[in-house]
Amino acid sequence: MTNLSVNINKIATLRNARGENMPDVAAVAVDCQRFGADGITVHPRPDERHIRQADVWALRPLVHEFNIEGYPSEDFLRLVIGAKPEQVTLVPDSPDALTSSAGWNVKDNFDFLCGVVERLHEANIRTSIFVGPDVETIRLAASTGTDRIELYTKPYADAYQRDREAAVAPYTEASRAAHKAGLGVNAGHDLSLVNLAFFRQRVPFLDEVSIGHALICDALYYGLETTIAKYKECLKKVL
Repeated sequence: MTNLSVNINKIATLRNARGENMPDVAAVAVDCQRFGADGITVHPRPDERHIRQADVWALRPLVHEFNIEGYPSEDFLRLVIGAKPEQVTLVPDSPDALTSSAGWNVKDNFDFLCGVVERLHEANIRTSIFVGPDVETIRLAASTGTDRIELYTKPYADAYQRDREAAVAPYTEASRAAHKAGLGVNAGHDLSLVNLAFFRQRVPFLDEVSIGHALICDALYYGLETTIAKYKECLKKVL
């Protein structure tokens, strides 16, 4: 079974637009879990334009499988080591990035990532490194001591309508390589009701997908409970 972690950044964006507490980020996280989500993902950025550090502390006692994404600055590491989520996903975003746009160049950042993974393991936090579907990069990621990788899936989503078999092929190979190297496999970015079921069926050893933007957009039409059920069904289907 592949788990669904719902990224609630967009809920915080909506809340912040009015400067009040509607919608209530913590209440939405609890509801997502009640509706079937296996976990909750947040990505607190330095400018706090969506999820704030205060949200992390409010969510921690409410979330049973908490994934915090972010660039491993000293501020970020202090936050996650204090909050102790079940998983931290390391992303290479600059502070002003609109959204994640690439995986790590693990070769050029190898020593840095090794040090970060070691610090997180000392705090008993599972680690995941955000990477593209490149086998050599994945092998290097395994050498950092990380527990998992998260495959950056925007290239798959962009190419899906043109040739879905060609789009998914690198991810199939990447996931097999990760599994062979002893890594768990997560995936995320632009996965949706359109492309998720096919990805799930073609990518073996898939532990978790993290989905936010598309899922929240779908919830505007279907409602949050029905939308989560639809995504969960995509993770079960046999094509």
